[in-house]
Amino acid sequence: MKGGFYIPRGMRLPFVLFALFGMAIFFWGGEKNPLAALFPPCGPYLRLSPGLVGPSVKFIPPEIHTDADNHRTTLPRNETSKKKAARSIQIGPKPNSTGEVKSASSRKKVMHVDNNQPSYGTNDEPGEGDGEELGKGIQNYSAPIMPDSSSEVTGLYPAIEEHKQAREKREVSAEPRNASSNLTLKTKSDLAKIVSKETCNLAKGKWVADNTRPLYSGSGCKKWLSEMWACRLTNRIDFSFEKFRWQPHGCEMKEFDGAKFLKRMQDKTLAFIGDSLGRQQFQSLMCMITRGEERPDVLNVGWEYGLVKARGHVRPDGWAYRFPGTNTTILFYWSACLCNLEPLYASDPATDYAMHLDQPPAFLRRFLPRFDVLVLNTGHHWNRGKLTANRWVMHVGGVRNTNPKIADVRGAKNLTIHSIVKWVDSQLSKHPKMKAFYRSISPRHFFNGDWNTGGTCDNTNPLSKGMEVLHDEPMDSVPAIAVKGTKVKLLDITGLSLLRDEGHISRYSIRATPGMQDCLHWCLPGIPDTWNEILFAKL
Repeated sequence: MKGGFYIPRGMRLPFVLFALFGMAIFFWGGEKNPLAALFPPCGPYLRLSPGLVGPSVKFIPPEIHTDADNHRTTLPRNETSKKKAARSIQIGPKPNSTGEVKSASSRKKVMHVDNNQPSYGTNDEPGEGDGEELGKGIQNYSAPIMPDSSSEVTGLYPAIEEHKQAREKREVSAEPRNASSNLTLKTKSDLAKIVSKETCNLAKGKWVADNTRPLYSGSGCKKWLSEMWACRLTNRIDFSFEKFRWQPHGCEMKEFDGAKFLKRMQDKTLAFIGDSLGRQQFQSLMCMITRGEERPDVLNVGWEYGLVKARGHVRPDGWAYRFPGTNTTILFYWSACLCNLEPLYASDPATDYAMHLDQPPAFLRRFLPRFDVLVLNTGHHWNRGKLTANRWVMHVGGVRNTNPKIADVRGAKNLTIHSIVKWVDSQLSKHPKMKAFYRSISPRHFFNGDWNTGGTCDNTNPLSKGMEVLHDEPMDSVPAIAVKGTKVKLLDITGLSLLRDEGHISRYSIRATPGMQDCLHWCLPGIPDTWNEILFAKL
């Protein structure tokens, strides 16, 4: 026998089995064993979501929209390159309404303005303009048009941020924050829906052809529509401007339905308070609800609000109608300046009127508790000629104004807009179910002059200046700043209306003055119908 460890022949097999059993215990005996990390776990930790198996989700930088004429991009200022790259999540190219996919280079410019651009001032009738021209901001309208220093009023404007909060809501992080996150993106469509909800802006979109338009008959809506705005009753022969509807980007705007509108407004009152453009929106809505048809059941209830024609007046200060089936009341009150007007000497027919810039109209103060939806607007009566012709004398704090910054017409208008918005916001806490809107300014389109210097708007080719609005910031910045931080919402219609210069009354006015055209008011049916569709969507 040789020296060493000897195992009898009959014991060799049991010994081998025992050794293998011991090694198994050693390797799989517990988590503390350092060799356990060499073997993968059997749990589901590496299981992938089925929706992510297949085409990959690409995270790419946002598209940069460039104005070819000015070499200006619409990316926000004061952002680092890393933030710019992480701002947007996009799943491949975006298809258009027909399903086609267009590259960024093939996208049409939002708006083109030639050297013969129109005037966008505010003097719609005889009077000196105040110099406000929205058109000057078109080519660079990726940034909001802020008031210039010459028209600022001390303490008038709140602090202005670079719309950071609105932009931050649209950011979606590409990196998971922790394992317990509740956000699970299973498919690309889920991600698209989330992005869509965050970026829906009814003022941002494009005009698309729609042969089902208009929503009512321009020649049939005689009960609610003034003849001077019913272009079907004039000698105009081109009505292609009626065959378009507004399509917001990133969200659907349902077709307006008069019955659904009345149902939504059951036992409620909607009040338009503003100038003649507010009256156009009021008449448009009445025609849209009735589809331009006679409605003998609709009641004239203007007397309930004191809206009756006074002796010697051409018309009352407004109108109010009630649909008895749903007890829905829709009214308009004429207040061109949205501030309180008070005669200085009530017994003198030729008296001047105190124009209280910091006080709401007396009608609004009196009847606000009866309103459920309020739509305000002003703008085109703020010029020196109008104030002089109407004998309006600016007052602030109950006394005649002596502040030269407020005496500037733009300063006075801006103070009034901020004051009315602030006052309405203060009342909403007392009426929590009320919804209040301030409608942005409706643009004018006078080319080659102004209303009294041969200015025209003869174009009949729809969308000749562009078809899309791609900027996020409102063009009418004063009310946009005023409503910020309040419960009053902005009804932003300026940008989409600016593209439709062919929709004005133009030279086809029934009471046209030779050599003068109406490039302020709109043909109905027409652009104000879209304002009401957006209002309906916001309700």
